[in-house]
Amino acid sequence: MAEEKNAEVAAAEKKAKAAAAAEKKAAAAKRKAEGATKTTTSAALPKGYVPRLKKIYREKVSSELVKEFGYSSSMQVPRIVKVIVSMGVGEAKENKKILDAAVEDLSLITGQHAIKTKAKKSIATFKIRQGQEIGAKVTLRGNYMWEFLDRLMNVALPRVKDFHGVNANAFDGHGNYSLGLTEQIIFPEIDFDKIEKIMGLNIAIVTTARNDKEAKSLLAKMGMPFRK
Repeated sequence: MAEEKNAEVAAAEKKAKAAAAAEKKAAAAKRKAEGATKTTTSAALPKGYVPRLKKIYREKVSSELVKEFGYSSSMQVPRIVKVIVSMGVGEAKENKKILDAAVEDLSLITGQHAIKTKAKKSIATFKIRQGQEIGAKVTLRGNYMWEFLDRLMNVALPRVKDFHGVNANAFDGHGNYSLGLTEQIIFPEIDFDKIEKIMGLNIAIVTTARNDKEAKSLLAKMGMPFRK
């Protein structure tokens, strides 16, 4: 009897180990698939490639800023640190398909995989629960950031209907600039016939400028079409 019991215990342990191994393998395959999706979504930039706008900053804008503000060190020259592009999707609580479409559109626009954002707290008025997925965002740095800004200022914004420039007073007092767009279709990467819904997006440009005056001069010299 004891031998039979020991055999049953051994068989159960073997079965549990096999199940755990299978689960671990499935999880690894899922992570690999997600990684492949991110790589596929992101537009790979060639090695050693330097974006056009980055060259302009290095070769022209930085020296002009030194001349304008009299910086004693190159470390004082304002620079763009990152760009955060986000979409708020209020309809996501009823229709998850809209949120998936927002993630896909944001990934196409920025060339980098977008992530879903969750509500930080519950808001009964809007029927939103804490932790509920209600939007998407991408944080751009490096070459992806420069490429996005170049396309934003020179391709997308001029396609806005009756465009007369962007608000020159949308700074936060610390050298950071925020811009709101009502339609994602101004970006050429978006196919109007394939979109789920016309959605707006918010763009936050974070700089190292000490104040709004320096930040505005930096962005203006980079080509930001401020309204006069």
